[in-house]
Amino acid sequence: MKRVLQENKESLVRRASLLRLSSISLAENMRSGSFRSLYRGQGIEFNGVREYISGDDVRSIDWNVTARMDRPFVKTFEEERELPVFLVIDQSLSMGTTSTAKTRMQQALEAGALLAIASEHNSSPVGIVLFDGDIRFSCEPQAGKNQTMMLLSHLDEIPEEIVPGSALPQALRGASTLLRKRSLVFVFSDFRCAGWEQNLAILASRHDVVAVRITDPLDSSLPDVGSVNFIDTESDFQISLPTSSHEFKSEWREDNNFRKEMWKNYCLSHAAYPLVMSTDEDPLVVLMRFFEKKERKN
Repeated sequence: MKRVLQENKESLVRRASLLRLSSISLAENMRSGSFRSLYRGQGIEFNGVREYISGDDVRSIDWNVTARMDRPFVKTFEEERELPVFLVIDQSLSMGTTSTAKTRMQQALEAGALLAIASEHNSSPVGIVLFDGDIRFSCEPQAGKNQTMMLLSHLDEIPEEIVPGSALPQALRGASTLLRKRSLVFVFSDFRCAGWEQNLAILASRHDVVAVRITDPLDSSLPDVGSVNFIDTESDFQISLPTSSHEFKSEWREDNNFRKEMWKNYCLSHAAYPLVMSTDEDPLVVLMRFFEKKERKN
């Protein structure tokens, strides 16, 4: 297994402690009300009944118990304070590409680690699914330090042999099945596969979903280096492209912008929050900016 979160052979524990320091402010943003639907409305559980007191909302009367006891009773509810968090992280071959110091996969894994630790700060259950062309690992949300350390261990590893293709549709469908309570779901992927749309829409209809598109500067801007061989990491298909051609560079940029805009519009129209994160950005800054923006809108 290749280690991705360790630097200069630092231990995972030391690296995790550094991430913990960064995640404290992120945790504060997460619980500041950015996703209030998880705390109110959907976050209310039936607790029991009690006798009606003058001034109680008549809409809360439990008519079955009232009829049985021959005097009015009202339903009582308990507000859930926990914020279940679930991470869906793409480890497919296309996520291993980059033009910067970090690959798309490394960016996604570091962002996932920050969110896992921030969830621990909030005493929130956190779970995960990791996938390439197949589902590599998954676990339902649980709270506690042991859960966080277990997740960090998985986030610190990239399989030596990556299965070609992308199991993003299966990962999204599996998340819908696995999550019992309404949760905050982060999907980290380059979304370079087909068939994920319907499963994302279903997941977003039941949970608060943040679709994080991991990009790279080369996606929109090519350097002038003449004819360059481009290789499809999934199929090994190769083609020589004229990077010095202004017309080609313009078409490259427009095609990328079109695909990104289509993805963004699909997310918005199906109640998912689109977030773009480039490999040359600090994931902590991007996530904090996102939560702060959500807070201002509420």
